Amino acid sequence: MSANIVLVVACALVDADDRVLIAERPPGKAMAGLWEFPGGKVEAGERPEETLIRELAEELGITVQEACLAPLTFASHSYPDFHLLMPLYVCRRWEGQVAAKVHTRLAWVRPNKLRDYAMPPADEPLISHLMALL
Repeated sequence: MSANIVLVVACALVDADDRVLIAERPPGKAMAGLWEFPGGKVEAGERPEETLIRELAEELGITVQEACLAPLTFASHSYPDFHLLMPLYVCRRWEGQVAAKVHTRLAWVRPNKLRDYAMPPADEPLISHLMALL
C-alpha cells in the first residue's frame, strides 16, 4: 500500500534568547488550536528553502534570506490519509517584525517548555532536536 506523500517544510525561528517561535493554528484549519512551527506545503517546482521564504513572508510578515536557513532534522509521520515528510530548518536572522498574519497567536518558547503546548503529532519529535541544539 502506498501513501500519498505530502512535503511540508517548517522553520524554527530562534531569537537572541534562544527561544523558538511557535504559532497556533487558526479555527477552520485542520488541527485548529494546536501549536506548530511556521511553514507550509512545498508547491510544484518549488525548493523547500523557497517555500519557507514565501511562507514566512505570508504568515509572519518577515523577510528571510536563503543563506540564513540551516537544515536541522526532519519529521516523517503517517496520518490516516497521507504521509507527511517535513524538513525542519533553523533561522536566527530575519528582517522585519514577527506578526501573526494567519495564526491565532504566536509564542516565543524555550525549547524545554515546547512540550507544554499541544502540537500536531509530526511536530512533536522535532522538539528533542531543538533542545539538543539550544
